[in-house]
Amino acid sequence: MQKYYAVRRGRNPGIYRSWPECQKQVSGFENARYKSFMTEAEAQEFLEGHDDFKKRSTKTKTAPVDLKDFEIVVYTDGGSRNHGNVKGGHVKTTDKAAWAYHINHQGETFEGTSGEFGATNNRMEIMALLESIRRLNELQLNNEKIIFVLDSQYVLNAITKGWLNGWKRRGFKKADGSAPVNVELWKELDSILPTIKDKHFSWTKGHAQDAGNNRVDALLNETMDNM
Repeated sequence: MQKYYAVRRGRNPGIYRSWPECQKQVSGFENARYKSFMTEAEAQEFLEGHDDFKKRSTKTKTAPVDLKDFEIVVYTDGGSRNHGNVKGGHVKTTDKAAWAYHINHQGETFEGTSGEFGATNNRMEIMALLESIRRLNELQLNNEKIIFVLDSQYVLNAITKGWLNGWKRRGFKKADGSAPVNVELWKELDSILPTIKDKHFSWTKGHAQDAGNNRVDALLNETMDNM
């Protein structure tokens, strides 16, 4: 079973997917702080300084939703064909990455996708949400009742658990004083989120039976296939 090793204090803080990689960061490092977790969400919370993560659910809590209650349903997704051992890191410049969104407005659909080389999965997840909001503003649909459906716990938690607001209060710094990865994208997202007046967020399991999520996954994979 996959484990995630979170290094809060070490040579290169971050999340690692193997003990040897983690060990390189903490062995001999004074006052190193690290733990292993069964989920990436738990590891990320530890990195953010939330030591009481076990007292809370690591999944984004969302009440059951009926998508018919919303004028607009937006699916976003990002992906990276990362050949490194560290999830979200050690990406080669030749690795393909892409993002995609699917907007459904009362039966009318709008889609977008693009890719880049050497980007992480998390970067693409943020980009997908950013680009969907930009498109909603271009279409002048930003005042409708909108739900965003994502399979990225990382992006959802940053919004719904207040990580983004915390970074902003600290001058876009994490609890340990370092800047969040992709800080410029987080700043852009923070500035554009208020343009969606009535926004809601929901999590869906990736690669499952959600047609909208499968659609954006297909779009971004098609983009990577063509890169």
